[in-house]
Amino acid sequence: MTNTRGAGTKAAIQAAAADLFAKSGYATTTVRDIASVAGVDPALVIRHFGSKESLFLETMQIETEHQPLLEEPLESLGERFIEYTLSTDEQVRGVYLALIRASDAGEIGSRLRAAHDAGFVTPLMARLTGDDVELRARLAAALVGGLLYSLWVVGDEALLAADHDHIVARYGSLLQQLITPPS
Repeated sequence: MTNTRGAGTKAAIQAAAADLFAKSGYATTTVRDIASVAGVDPALVIRHFGSKESLFLETMQIETEHQPLLEEPLESLGERFIEYTLSTDEQVRGVYLALIRASDAGEIGSRLRAAHDAGFVTPLMARLTGDDVELRARLAAALVGGLLYSLWVVGDEALLAADHDHIVARYGSLLQQLITPPS
């Protein structure tokens, strides 16, 4: 085991947990597995994080600082956001899948809903105009979520093999209709 007094212990636990949760999921990853990969005693995992669920919630977060929602002109946001979504890295995919698979465990579902609202719905609502802003923002989130589900959960081979630019144009057009509906 590694020196448990080192400042890097908590970071080592987080890194091990993030990797294992993304690869194996919440249900099959144990505190012992995390501790083993981190090179620490399992008691330290609980000492630093309180529970496996707390550790999961702290480590399985999608960074949203690069989301184009706040910078892109509304008139081109549909295609741009789909292109952004399709070009996300494996880390984002792993976190998304881990969150979806664990959404029925404890506080994870409510945390997922809060992240959904804070990371997509609320920023989009702030930019939209009209009477049905909230509904359109939620439908836009559902539309993007459906694409991710088809690609990453179902593994739809036809979509995975489809031309990237074609998906961006077609799906982006659908999203754009929710963002800037025709008059």
